[in-house]
Amino acid sequence: MNKGYKIFTGFLGLLLLTGMSAKANKTDGIMSNTEDTVKVKPTVQKAPEHSVVDEVVWVVGDEPILKSDVEQMRLQGEMEGVKWGGNPDCTIPEQLAVQKLYLHQAEIDSLQVTESDIASSVDQQINFWINSAGSREKLEEYQGKTVNEMRSDLHDDFKNRQLIEKMRHKLVENISVTPSDVRKYFKDLPQDSIPFVPTEVEVEILVRQPRIPQSEINRVKDQLRSFTDRVTKGETSFATLARLYSEDPGSARQGGEMDYTGRGTLDPAFANVAFNLTDPKKVSKIVESEFGYHIIQLIDKRGDKIKVRHILIKPKVSDKEINQAIGRLDSISNDIKTKKFTFEEACSYLSEDKDTRNNHGLMAYSDNQTGKVTSRFQMKNLATEVASVIDTMKVGEISAPFKMINSKGKTVVAIVKLRSRIDGHRAKITEDFQTMQDVVEAKEREKKLHDWVVNKIKQTYVRMNPRYKDCNFEYQGWVK
Repeated sequence: MNKGYKIFTGFLGLLLLTGMSAKANKTDGIMSNTEDTVKVKPTVQKAPEHSVVDEVVWVVGDEPILKSDVEQMRLQGEMEGVKWGGNPDCTIPEQLAVQKLYLHQAEIDSLQVTESDIASSVDQQINFWINSAGSREKLEEYQGKTVNEMRSDLHDDFKNRQLIEKMRHKLVENISVTPSDVRKYFKDLPQDSIPFVPTEVEVEILVRQPRIPQSEINRVKDQLRSFTDRVTKGETSFATLARLYSEDPGSARQGGEMDYTGRGTLDPAFANVAFNLTDPKKVSKIVESEFGYHIIQLIDKRGDKIKVRHILIKPKVSDKEINQAIGRLDSISNDIKTKKFTFEEACSYLSEDKDTRNNHGLMAYSDNQTGKVTSRFQMKNLATEVASVIDTMKVGEISAPFKMINSKGKTVVAIVKLRSRIDGHRAKITEDFQTMQDVVEAKEREKKLHDWVVNKIKQTYVRMNPRYKDCNFEYQGWVK
């Protein structure tokens, strides 16, 4: 199994962009006196801890936790202002150990995450860094590596993160509470313990995709045709070309190879071609999906699942096309303001975002923990570009056009309308029952997960460096 995932968000991202590195200054507390001439019998001394390059500090099952893992997580936490809630020397390795437990159970339960989901998450992180740096070129200059190399570096961490979240969700998916449970929980809580409901907004969005010139599409298709020709002639392998050129970070490092996947988890256009392949020696025709253009090669079929490798190339969008799309949105916005049609009508007929178009542009938020879908967003759950625009708007106001990266990693332009805003306040049972129910359910999920971890520890081989055995751990049973 892979190492536990690291943190790659927030302030750490900004530090990465500036090329900063943090070094831990350590002293061993040993003072030497050069004038001391007293001779003593030589003894074998243990090397100072800071002189050890790396070591295994815990073993969970058959998975090691290295000292370097602990130090890296500590450094990242310091960069982001993380409060560990205890002694970091104990808390950090324990958190890494808990991650190992979840990942081990996910493997036992054969949980999987799709490469497209991993790629989407990685792309969002990379796009955040690009926006912070100002351009792709500046990001690559700061990091000293290409964007594709960054994607490869992030792949396993994001895969593990998604597996852990999927495992946690599976463990608590059947948790529910009744209205009486909610009333009982809040009945005797003091006022300052009543949860504070952050500001929530409802947002409608109209999205336009910049037009990609036919010349750019032809360039991408010609490149893919050349790949097919080289593979057919035996000049090189499909996997080699995928590693060198594919823009799908999730599969490129694996030679374009994807795990066994069902039709429902793939882009429909991609799935239609992939599931019709029969000869592993042949390369598919060019396929256009929501992510870009692909060529596909069959590896194996197993029941209703398929294993393929593919190469993805994304057409590039120029500033000229972006400005033209912004101009089109300006025109649409003016027509709305002169009451030729409403914002909602414009979303239904003119928006190119299929996720919101059929709902008159209304954005929806799906809570990964509860699985519940709502139109109310806390500001932290909105796309960064949308949140920054909405922050200063009044209810009913329509924004100026702006550029953003959508969930498929594509550059689009948009205008938004602030449909409603509920300012932050202490929850009231009559007005915020759903919020209060969520609080109680979260408590029950937390208890369920805590109990699961404690029970899992009992069933798992654990060995740790003796220096950790006096730690005050959150979970009982580590010391055996």
